[in-house]
Amino acid sequence: MKPITSALVAQTITPRPADSHKGTYGRLLLIGGNQNFGGAIIMAATAAVYSGAGLVTVATDPENFTSLHAQLPEAMVVDYTDLTFVKQQLKSATVIVIGPGLGTDDLAKKLLTTVLTELTATQRLVIDGSAITLLATHSQPLPAGSIVVTPHQMEWQRLSGLAIVDQTPTANLAAAQQLGVTAVVKSHQTTIYQGISSWQNIAGTPAMATGGMGDTLAGMVGGFSAQFTDFTKAILSAVYVHSQIADDLAQKKYVVLPHQITPLIPQYLHRYSQK
Repeated sequence: MKPITSALVAQTITPRPADSHKGTYGRLLLIGGNQNFGGAIIMAATAAVYSGAGLVTVATDPENFTSLHAQLPEAMVVDYTDLTFVKQQLKSATVIVIGPGLGTDDLAKKLLTTVLTELTATQRLVIDGSAITLLATHSQPLPAGSIVVTPHQMEWQRLSGLAIVDQTPTANLAAAQQLGVTAVVKSHQTTIYQGISSWQNIAGTPAMATGGMGDTLAGMVGGFSAQFTDFTKAILSAVYVHSQIADDLAQKKYVVLPHQITPLIPQYLHRYSQK
């Protein structure tokens, strides 16, 4: 298993061309946030915007519209109960993130099925949170393409069938291969599995053990994937930067909150782009 290094991140995050525009950096659609878990999709969308995604649209419960507009005026919002409109938004997206705060009711199932049915070979998909649980409990085929799942160990147990005690690097790699996905298995030292390769995130701190941290990471993975050509390196870089920011904050904080990480993302991106 290879460590994720700052050198890999520096190779991934390069200076922006002078003639670029918002369309250069991808169209990102995030789907989630039911009436009870609106904060999850807001944190994910905020991280995606601060990560530099060009155009961000959030499909969520209308209950979250006011909060989203107040927190993140840069993002567009759509009603996720209108499946016809969601399908239209899917067609123009380069990256889709589904799951933060989505829930597991019938609407959530329909939204996940819609995404998996409509996904094209040129799009990238991030499956997180509730969507992982739905995928595990209501099995359906995954389309071929660029798909990353971001489970914590219990979610990975549901999806892979591997008990936490059996989640060895070899077993995890085999499970990711069988599913046909890149798997970001979150733990105190997150590991990533793709194809025949595996990586370990050497950054990270127990100060990150708080709700919403995974939602922020999902948004960062989506934002990085919308901009950077190499899908695997984009994922690895998002995981590393997410933890590196937390490590730096933890030097003076006992607990690091997700919304404290997000505003610092552009500074770290700039720093790496200058290396």
